[in-house]
Amino acid sequence: MRDLNRIIRSLAYILELLVLFMLQETPGLLPPVYGVRPVLVLPAAAVIAMLEDETGAMAFGVAAGLFCDFGYSGVLGFHALVMGVLCFGVSLLVRAFLQVNPVTAVLVGIGVLGVMFGAQWLFFYFFNYSSPGYALRIHYIPKYFYTLIFVPLLYLVNKALAESLPSGA
Repeated sequence: MRDLNRIIRSLAYILELLVLFMLQETPGLLPPVYGVRPVLVLPAAAVIAMLEDETGAMAFGVAAGLFCDFGYSGVLGFHALVMGVLCFGVSLLVRAFLQVNPVTAVLVGIGVLGVMFGAQWLFFYFFNYSSPGYALRIHYIPKYFYTLIFVPLLYLVNKALAESLPSGA
């Protein structure tokens, strides 16, 4: 029964990431704020990493990163690599030091999204353009805060899913 619950929960997480990717990539569905739209798969992967073991967290982080790679049409594998490492680290931190609660989810979201958007800005703008501060102020900071708003909602959804289908691990 535990294995069946784990498989169903993994399939539900994959379906969730796919639906969130479609929501974030559909033009006009989520209203742009300051000209940016949120990236919903990143906070979902961070929250899933809090609820899964290290291997599963890394796998869902890589999956979310690949969705971002496909959506941004940038360097294939950049987001997958960064999110895989971040989600692995989040899962380790939660297993060793942190409790799973809404405050921790928001703090993890602040950290993971900050590192992810900071890495995007650093590698895609800082090293390639003459005025990277403009991209940071106009694009990345609003996108960061707009995406951060969805962390509590995604935490509640994923926590309910994890409690309804316990893995027993």
